[in-house]
Amino acid sequence: MRIGVIGVGIVGASVGWHLARHGVEVVMIDAGQPGEGVTNWTFSWVNASNKTETREYFELNVAGMAAHRDLAAALPPGEWWHPSGHMRWFEDPDGAEGLQRLVHLLGSWGYDATIWDGERARRLLEPEVEFPSGNTPVAVFRDEGWVHGRSLVDRLAADAEDLGAELWVRSTVVGITLRDGQASQIALTDGRRLEVDGVVNPAGPAGDRIAALVGRGLPVQDEPGMVARLRCERVPIRRAMHGPHVELRPDGNDLVAIHSREIDTLIDRDIERQELAMRLRRLAVDVVPALGTSELVASNVAARPIPGDGFPSIGAVEGLDGYYEAITHSGITLGIIIGRLLSKEILEGTVDDRLRPFRPGRF
Repeated sequence: MRIGVIGVGIVGASVGWHLARHGVEVVMIDAGQPGEGVTNWTFSWVNASNKTETREYFELNVAGMAAHRDLAAALPPGEWWHPSGHMRWFEDPDGAEGLQRLVHLLGSWGYDATIWDGERARRLLEPEVEFPSGNTPVAVFRDEGWVHGRSLVDRLAADAEDLGAELWVRSTVVGITLRDGQASQIALTDGRRLEVDGVVNPAGPAGDRIAALVGRGLPVQDEPGMVARLRCERVPIRRAMHGPHVELRPDGNDLVAIHSREIDTLIDRDIERQELAMRLRRLAVDVVPALGTSELVASNVAARPIPGDGFPSIGAVEGLDGYYEAITHSGITLGIIIGRLLSKEILEGTVDDRLRPFRPGRF
């Protein structure tokens, strides 16, 4: 069996790795370099606390968190896995009240979520963080963490190659041939043709374009988001966190990654990207004054793929034999579990119950 995987971000790398581990002949194809797109320019927060729209979606994300822990045991974590926890707080009473409700809901679902006050959180967890006051309610989620996405993709892709997979980079897919309703050939811009027994579409922002190549309409909203990286002599924070106006996390030995939904709302306005990045840095310094000596070394805007109803589209499509979708927001949290469950579906034809609410057929 030969499977073509189109897109080698975190989801595609996971699918390819899981298939290769089961002896499948895999060709992973990326229009750029593995992990350099959305995977490298997202906040990379592994969590289920922000995924409470439905109980089924929450449980899938809990499984995603567990899959990271399992992967760390199977593939030594190196620089990619950081299960250092997460915390969140608001400065306004309505936000704080909503946070209290969220923690109560999560606790009723068996999730590790507690409320600390700001003074305790600063003294024991994050001494460099300026909370609005010592009484500020701070939600603490000890089981969450963050992932260095590019490092993880590199590890998965390299391990898949060691298992016999092929990696084709700088290769754009322009056609998928169906023979008797079966995906059977992938065409590339350089003229190459790849004969396959199946195609997986984890192409992220290009997912709707790849779906169109097999005649399928897949609604995908590309939500722009800016992430910036600050270089520090000493990283002053220990975990991922969401303040009222900015999100921060460590990003290695001398970097901090930052993001703000407030800045994201300004992306399509007439403001220079560098100015937006500097505004983002100022928001970070307001929360962690020690970042005042940091250097803004990189920033980028990536289009995050969100299927039409906000939930993942995972699995086979009826009437298109050998074609599978793996398009999702929160790819960092869900990528490993999607790779595990989708590879089982491809090999055995069985659908895991956790994926049933998120099948492509609903579109």
